[in-house]
Amino acid sequence: MGLQHEIEFETEICEFLGAHGWEYSPNDDGYDHERALFPEDVFAWLGTTQQDELAKVLKPEASESARVQASARILDRIAKAQSTDPMNGGGTLHVLKKPVDVTPARFSLFQVRPATGLNAVVSERYALNRLRVMRQVRYSTKNQNELDLVFFINGVPVATVELKTDLTQSAAAALKQYAQDRPPTGEPLLEFGRGALVHFVVSNEEVHMTTRLNGVNTRFLPFNRGRDHGAGNPPIGGTSPSAYFWQETLERDTWLDLVGRFLHYRFEEKQDAITGKKSYAKSLRFPRYHQWRAVTRLEAAAREEGPGHNYLIQHSAGSGKTDSIAWAAHRLASLHRDDGTKVFDGVIVVSDRTVLDGQLQRAIEQLESTAGVFQPITRGGEASKSKRLAEALLAGKQIIGVTLQTFPHALAAIEEHAGLRGRCYAVIADEAHSSQTGEAAASLKQVLTAGAALDANADTDAEGEVEVDAENVLADLMERKVGVGTLTFLAFTATPKGKTVELFGRPDPVTGVPSAFDLYPMKQAIEEHFILDVLKNYVTYDLAFKIAHAHDASVDVEVDTNKANSELMRWVRLHPHNIAQKVQVIVEHFRANVQTELGGRGKAMIVTGSRKEAVRYKRAVDAYLREQNLDGELAALVAFSGSVTDAESGPDDFTETSMNPGLKGRALEQAFDGDDYQVMIVANKFQTGFDQPLLVGMYVDKKLTGITAVQTLSRLNRVIPGKENTYVLDFVNDPTEILAAFQTYYEDAELQTASDPDIIHDMLGKLQAMSIIDEHDVEKVVTAWLSGTSHNQLYSHIKVSRDVFWDRWRTAIDAEDDLEKGRLEEFRGTVSAFVRAYDFLSQIINYGDTRVEKWAIFLRVYRRVIERDTDDIPIINTDDIVLTHYRLRRLDQQALKLAHGESGGLIGVTAAGSGQPREAKYGLLQAVIEQINELFAGTGVSEVDQVSAVESILRHAVENPRLQAEAIANTVADFASSPSIQAELDEIPYIAGLGHQKAITALLQLDNLQPLANILLRAGLYEKLRDSAVNDLVGAE
Repeated sequence: MGLQHEIEFETEICEFLGAHGWEYSPNDDGYDHERALFPEDVFAWLGTTQQDELAKVLKPEASESARVQASARILDRIAKAQSTDPMNGGGTLHVLKKPVDVTPARFSLFQVRPATGLNAVVSERYALNRLRVMRQVRYSTKNQNELDLVFFINGVPVATVELKTDLTQSAAAALKQYAQDRPPTGEPLLEFGRGALVHFVVSNEEVHMTTRLNGVNTRFLPFNRGRDHGAGNPPIGGTSPSAYFWQETLERDTWLDLVGRFLHYRFEEKQDAITGKKSYAKSLRFPRYHQWRAVTRLEAAAREEGPGHNYLIQHSAGSGKTDSIAWAAHRLASLHRDDGTKVFDGVIVVSDRTVLDGQLQRAIEQLESTAGVFQPITRGGEASKSKRLAEALLAGKQIIGVTLQTFPHALAAIEEHAGLRGRCYAVIADEAHSSQTGEAAASLKQVLTAGAALDANADTDAEGEVEVDAENVLADLMERKVGVGTLTFLAFTATPKGKTVELFGRPDPVTGVPSAFDLYPMKQAIEEHFILDVLKNYVTYDLAFKIAHAHDASVDVEVDTNKANSELMRWVRLHPHNIAQKVQVIVEHFRANVQTELGGRGKAMIVTGSRKEAVRYKRAVDAYLREQNLDGELAALVAFSGSVTDAESGPDDFTETSMNPGLKGRALEQAFDGDDYQVMIVANKFQTGFDQPLLVGMYVDKKLTGITAVQTLSRLNRVIPGKENTYVLDFVNDPTEILAAFQTYYEDAELQTASDPDIIHDMLGKLQAMSIIDEHDVEKVVTAWLSGTSHNQLYSHIKVSRDVFWDRWRTAIDAEDDLEKGRLEEFRGTVSAFVRAYDFLSQIINYGDTRVEKWAIFLRVYRRVIERDTDDIPIINTDDIVLTHYRLRRLDQQALKLAHGESGGLIGVTAAGSGQPREAKYGLLQAVIEQINELFAGTGVSEVDQVSAVESILRHAVENPRLQAEAIANTVADFASSPSIQAELDEIPYIAGLGHQKAITALLQLDNLQPLANILLRAGLYEKLRDSAVNDLVGAE
């Protein structure tokens, strides 16, 4: 037969295995179809490894017929154990990992590779494992169907293979064959749990696998190496691209390791994303190629290098990081050197509480034969968790799970407790599930007392609220040299920051530029259909507006023009008309496009720029749904940390609890997972690590850049059956900038340039040139700092240089010397920049200069005493600003296409930026207003777009005493339906009409003023009336 045919492909693979440690059966002679076992190997294994136990059942002195019956009894017990539900301790995997009892004997059917070679008996037993490849196996008891290959370990089937050569057929044909022609029901070899553990499809080009055959619903996963950062396999010289499968994966030790130390069951309660129906799901986890590669490479490197090294694993969303972390933790916890000593005293996993208490714990328990190996510290207050942490560490728990909030306490215990000093730990951080905001982030920053890295790198929203993630924390700990030589950090992240790459990456031997230790890129995840491309349906909106002063008396107010510009733009963003218009677009787009997805269960997220915006969006969405009689069809949740004060929206502070009365004790994630809510409005929350596969739409009203853009929009990329489309409506961002952000992480987040170590010397030269700090004072401060003798002595030495700075500052202010003031501002910024840069660069560069280290110690203290006082920053008054013109226009829908080889790259620290506050520039507020309006000159904003008439009517309505009384006496719902509004609106337009005659005339020609009333209510009429009435009462008293 010609070389192009499948049989030749099959022969080459089998002969290769036969020559590399496998037994080779060219046909299925001796295969037991009923039991799905190969008895010859079963008894060969038992006879060579457990002779005494075997003799208890298969007695040497027994007759031939008795021995045949005894043999059948052993095989029947194995088959029965295989047929038992895995949740009850049965199944093929458990048969291999746990003993099978055949009274009065107990048999082990597999020997996993021992952690050390010190036990000669166990090592010898491991070497006796029998691997067999069998061709053309007629597996069925019902028909003559054949499988190309079946793999056995000690007579127990562990894998099946269908081969297709690309010269005559394709992998797709084999996938179809398994799905349509290999029904598993009633077939011992194919049934989940009872039969072979994994089923492969192998062609010349690709490899696919599944652990569960389920007819047409079978889902095969790629087991490919990846090519050009995408799907598929690279060529291998002289053979097929898939040759790694039989040359590498099926290598004897590798295959035994995969079966013995990777495969595990997962049992978990599942809720169908479409129907909502709950069930208990059983799955068998077999690693994808990149998971196996990363975990085994980490293990080998840690064994060779020992503790004290760092590893960056850049694996995209959809990579299966939780399983990868479970495998890595399990293997590192049991990792031994050649002399039998352990490399690590324990492993600490930093992740989300739900992950630690859920699938991670179950995965590790399935991998470990010893109970109690994994202990999550996730419940109770911080004090009790710290106590239990110390106890777990002292007790030598092999794997401890902690949240990001608790992690610094673990490090403190390791550093401070006498019984833990010198112990070595591996720390695995999962960035995808580890971030803190609000009070939790503030508390975490207090624990991390150095704070420099967090101050420089933590994300903040428009109100300055900080989000702290795992990368920030690990970077901060490294900069403080916590655990040097004893702690190994492994950072799992899909979107590493440049700083993370430099701290955890491996330098290229030629260029010296660091990169990830292991990479599974976004491009490959998309092409392998583990995540969706969220940029395919991307729509931007163009906003144009004009603003003006309501009263000419305020026009000549002098303000800081930069601050005024920011405050006025913020005022526009918060303006009720702006939010109301966007809410209408959002709700109607959601109803037309998103809600109909996934059987009517599609959900959406509205991303706002601040907590106050989130509050106003929530109120505006609720109001619009009521007006359109949609409040029984749609509902929105709002998510933000802490409390928000917004007098224009209501007298009381707003919290998540007060604004989400329907939670009924549920967590926001839990409530959003059900059918009660379809939209979630967020402010710097749930933008990272939030896994909700029903999310189909996202409405962005926040400036997003770089990693934040990628992490936020990637909330949409989760894959579930039936989800093919995602929708992004962006009111703020430039699509080219969004595309560039994604392009950075599409293939490999490479550093374009490494950090420049000499910037430290450049900054030090700038500081010394100012003649503010005396080098003798530096020496005195360092001596006091290191000796720890006296706080007052330390302060007395730092005060000398502090006084020099402030004396020169006051002199510059009095003399109105802007040049000197600017130089001092730059000096102050350079001090902070030096501390941040040195704390980072000293981790990757050995300066070998104690002088530089002394300056770093001095400046860490000094920067605190020259910080700028922000209490007297002037507030820009926007009370008299009105929105006169407004237009929101939909631009064309775009498919932002990610491209191969166009990564923008990450930048190291290459410039000595001082980060100093810019000098205030003053001008008239009216000039700022005109400057903002000029931004929209020529954009087509016309009289039709004017809203100033409504603004004028609203101001007069707020001053109406009858409406004030109605607002004080009624709820907002009762007030909205009150006939008083209609009655008063008959008069108010005449009063307000001066200057707006065209618009007022048009309003007065309406038969029904209810639409005007609705606009006024959305613009905050009810709240403004109540505030005005209360202020009048206070003034009267």
